[in-house]
Amino acid sequence: MAKYIFVTGGVTSSLGKGIIAASLAKLLQARGLRVTIQKFDPYINVDPGTLNPYEHGECFVTEDGAETDLDLGHYERFLSIFTSQANNVTTGRIYQTVINKEREGAYLGKTVQVIPHITDEIKRRMLLLGQGNNYDIIITEIGGTVGDIESLPFVEAVRQLQWEMPEEDCMVVHLTLIPYLRAAKELKTKPTQHSVKLLSQEGVHPDVIVCRTEEPLSMEIRRKIALFCNVKQEAVIEAADAPTIYEVPLTMMRERLDLICLKKFNITQYHEPDLSKWKEFLDKLKYPKSKVTIGLIGKYIELQDAYKSILESFVHAGAMNECKVQVVNVHSEFITDENVSEKLSGLDGLLVAPGFGHRGVEGKIIAVKYARHNNLPFFGICLGMQMAVIEFARDVLGLKDAHSTEMNPATPDPVIDLMEGQKLVTAKGGTMRLGAYPCEIRPGTLAHQIYGTTQISERHRHRWEFNNAYLERFEQAGMIASGKNPESSLVEIVELKNHPFFIGVQYHPELKSTVENPQPVFVHFIQAAKEFAERRNALKSPVLQGEMI
Repeated sequence: MAKYIFVTGGVTSSLGKGIIAASLAKLLQARGLRVTIQKFDPYINVDPGTLNPYEHGECFVTEDGAETDLDLGHYERFLSIFTSQANNVTTGRIYQTVINKEREGAYLGKTVQVIPHITDEIKRRMLLLGQGNNYDIIITEIGGTVGDIESLPFVEAVRQLQWEMPEEDCMVVHLTLIPYLRAAKELKTKPTQHSVKLLSQEGVHPDVIVCRTEEPLSMEIRRKIALFCNVKQEAVIEAADAPTIYEVPLTMMRERLDLICLKKFNITQYHEPDLSKWKEFLDKLKYPKSKVTIGLIGKYIELQDAYKSILESFVHAGAMNECKVQVVNVHSEFITDENVSEKLSGLDGLLVAPGFGHRGVEGKIIAVKYARHNNLPFFGICLGMQMAVIEFARDVLGLKDAHSTEMNPATPDPVIDLMEGQKLVTAKGGTMRLGAYPCEIRPGTLAHQIYGTTQISERHRHRWEFNNAYLERFEQAGMIASGKNPESSLVEIVELKNHPFFIGVQYHPELKSTVENPQPVFVHFIQAAKEFAERRNALKSPVLQGEMI
């Protein structure tokens, strides 16, 4: 039977439950155990697919086409395993299932209530991944903060499971905050005490308390927390702020968090963790040999989590190239023909990010034009690729009013058009082209050079596509479709023949980048940016300008 670890959070949100859960999973995996993670979110949305990125950050898409919480991206990046629809459950999905059952008469006339019907469905979902003997340990992250009304059914479900399961099969890790009052120069434990008290009042007792802190925890502080929160002193774990999230597994290993869990579960068959690849990655990340500046052109740049997977892919690709990637956020809504040179000069590469709707698209088109005219390495993702197509149609093919029917349904030249299978779709949630689809790459192209193969699979999340009625004109003018879906002929990749590095992809490559397997397009994009920076610096060299040194 699988063992279960529940990760809860207290005091405040955004403490990093997902990173702690992923770090613990990484350590257990490195010791030879089969581990997966699931996230239970307390909001009413069935999934985050209809949420604006400003509300909840990016929407992470799994191989099987589930629109999920961004924490699943952390799980995949840390563990290098795929998650699925079953790894992310919301209150909305729970209630939807229970209400559908009630409509079918499945409850035989019973009064349907939060307890037991909602909590029973939560427990069923929590245990679902444990069926089939695929995993030794399943870590479940409970979204929100202890004390929130919307989290109560999830906490109650954990309480029931703690009571129903053998003691050695279930444990709770509670993440909390130890604030540092700079005026008093003192760490305060009272918020943590109150958080654990709230959790205990709801019937759940934590086995481990992980303390987020800006300052080191003294033994006195640890003893105080252990005493008043009723845990063993060795189960009070320090989670100090780290320069990068990828150092957290090593921090948790020093704190022996994984060994505490193994002892609780009476698991004795494990080996010393092999984190050699992880440490090699961290060394390259900490000690880069060069630096590039990449412009991220987007319209949700005020919230860092809106482009979380892209930013993490830059970290992975930068380490692979032994290069520090400095990302400069540029709001596409404020890019004009008059200021584009001022905003984008000094960059070594340009990435035009995904998005929906008409806001900021003209700025993205102007940015694409700047990259194309100045031989600046360019990478467009989803909407970014579509903007590259529109810019080329307008500036090279002379189709001045070319556009996407998403932004202008009446455009005379719909070079980007709604997919045929989407034209009768009215519901928004979960109805896009989602998940992994195959792509066939044309030999001898930049895409072929990047991937080193002609057959790939990448994840999608879109409704609009390149209009193949215009494909011949594009290719004659120099923009080729170097990747297509083998069944539908949907254009997946476009690139320019006469440009150092110019590629646009309809899919989302950032969703499959991990620490141990950086995404190839990002790796080659950073490599191209390095070469661009080196050429520019060489032109500035006094030697090349004929000056004496």
